[in-house]
Amino acid sequence: MDCSEPIAETPAAAYKLLFKAVIAIPTWHYFLAMLLLCMIFLYNLFEFHFLHDLFTGFWGSRVVLTYNSSSDLYRGVVSKCRTLHGRYLATPWLSSPHIQTSFLNFFGRPPRVCYKRQLFHASDGGTFALDWLRHFDVSGVFTHRNQDISKDDTTPIVVMIPGLTSDSASPYMKHLAFNTAKHGWNVVVSNHRGLGGVSVTTDCFYNAGWTGDVREVIKYLHQEYPEAPLFVVGTSIGANVLVKYLGEDGENVPVAGAAAVSSPWDLLIGSRFIRRRLLQRLYDRALTIGLQGYAQLHKPRYSRLANWEGIEKSRSIRDFDTHATCLVGNYETADSYYRHSSSCSFVPRVSVPLLCISALDDPVCTSEAIPFDECRYGCLSCVREKCCINFLLSFTISIFATNVTILLLLQSKQKYSPSYNTTWRTSSFL
Repeated sequence: MDCSEPIAETPAAAYKLLFKAVIAIPTWHYFLAMLLLCMIFLYNLFEFHFLHDLFTGFWGSRVVLTYNSSSDLYRGVVSKCRTLHGRYLATPWLSSPHIQTSFLNFFGRPPRVCYKRQLFHASDGGTFALDWLRHFDVSGVFTHRNQDISKDDTTPIVVMIPGLTSDSASPYMKHLAFNTAKHGWNVVVSNHRGLGGVSVTTDCFYNAGWTGDVREVIKYLHQEYPEAPLFVVGTSIGANVLVKYLGEDGENVPVAGAAAVSSPWDLLIGSRFIRRRLLQRLYDRALTIGLQGYAQLHKPRYSRLANWEGIEKSRSIRDFDTHATCLVGNYETADSYYRHSSSCSFVPRVSVPLLCISALDDPVCTSEAIPFDECRYGCLSCVREKCCINFLLSFTISIFATNVTILLLLQSKQKYSPSYNTTWRTSSFL
């Protein structure tokens, strides 16, 4: 084009020049631009923090502790746990809470564990499975495989409560159970009613606020193995059940220490959060499908006790709770069920050492629900990245959380016995 030619100052001429300029740009430039825009969109959508880690020299985030400096538990246990006073750095290619959440489920390669099953019969006629993984089952010593735990055994027992629709076969539970047993502790996974391949034998189903089963299991274990310190670890909904149970019974719990991993804390806040954004709605839908699968396993009872047509048409957890949980559990509305079952209000009543591990960027259990003020009765630690074992986290991160839990409880074991009811609380959000 001859630049000496006069340019007509009309919109048509301007658009004509603009069109010529656009078609003159090589196609691969457009491809690169679209690729860059897509990368920016996905980076923000999946909440990656790789660039932040890169610009900070992969130094990680320091664990920020808020604690009661006069607590003997802090001085005796937490102050000596170097992991809680260190830094945390996510694996660079897993620097997204959403990638971490799904990684373990698809690529985690859980360890091979061979549980010993015990059917537990509750006082109301309900039946569920207790899956044992003893420390000698993973130690390589085969001489004790067929032996039962003696009543005077002093080896600590860790009771594990799985999350929503999870059981002892879930990958993250296998990781947690295996690594705990590997440290020399006996593990028993208390499966929820109707899960783990055990049929429901009464009209009572588990829910986020049902503490009856864990109460009976812990009472039974304390009576059966009175010399063994009892510890309890709950994940996700299991963590909510655990904290609620500890708060309900206060000082009347035969537990030496507990750990709540990725608890939803306030179910009403969580129910609103999980419908807020696109990815959260996908989690909501995936969890709902899991609940519908659970209901399908027990269709004869659900079709009689609940609204089966509503269950089949449910597109969210709230829908399922409205048509199933509320009707079976005699709750007026889903909101009343969430308020009644939330564990956040029970935190001040907990009277045993409690370690709570959550993540500020958890894509399912929002940090908005964490009861920070209540947890300041003890010790609170937070890091920005995802490092809990909630909902199928990566192998590296799950082992990190496991080691922290074991280390803190192992040190507290030396100071607190099952019969000692302390009023100190330790809450640590990693």
